[in-house]
Amino acid sequence: MAQQEIVTMAIEVSGTAKLKNAEASFTFRDNSYKYKRNKGRFEYTRIGKKIDGTKIRDVYTNEGLFRYVDDTMVALTEKRKKAFTNSVNSVIYFAFLPLWLKDPAVILENKGISKIKGKEYHKIRVTFKQESGGDDFEDVFLYWFDVHDYRMDYLAYKYFTDKGGIRFREAYNQRTVNGVTIQDYRNLQPKIKGSIDFEHIDKAFENDKLEELSIIGLKKVKIASIPKT
Repeated sequence: MAQQEIVTMAIEVSGTAKLKNAEASFTFRDNSYKYKRNKGRFEYTRIGKKIDGTKIRDVYTNEGLFRYVDDTMVALTEKRKKAFTNSVNSVIYFAFLPLWLKDPAVILENKGISKIKGKEYHKIRVTFKQESGGDDFEDVFLYWFDVHDYRMDYLAYKYFTDKGGIRFREAYNQRTVNGVTIQDYRNLQPKIKGSIDFEHIDKAFENDKLEELSIIGLKKVKIASIPKT
């Protein structure tokens, strides 16, 4: 089965295609997020607070990222603007996978069938074109889709920012919100840094060579479709 077919089926089964024209909201850790996407236009908002209670609102749109402190827009250095953009975009990206796996910058590679916990999965490797691939175009992802129902039960990624590293995520708490599959993750890392071949991280997981680093949990998820006009 071709990799494009597998990803198309996974997106269909997950219901995430609805998010191409939708509004959504959720909380993640200490921040609340709002998502709006319609006809190629998008607006992602993160709302949080400083230690002193000051409200911070980051708004990322097609025009760029803007930060508001107590509803007053503040100037940002390019370095901080890039950091906040990557941070907001990353949370949205992971929250609504596998929707983004058909983006023009994505390069798909079918790595065959992999078995995890006795179940068979299509293992798909994802890399990105430099052009339109974003700041982290060098990152490499792996996704595991159930061969029977195409659900995405596991994913892993290799990143190069902040000294780099590799992560493996195991999905749990799968639920459906307005027809869209939402799931939380156990976020794992190698017990010994540098000891694992990323391309075979699923085997490392099977052989208990990974340890839990954190829990990625979304709360109060709401999704509403935007009517087509």
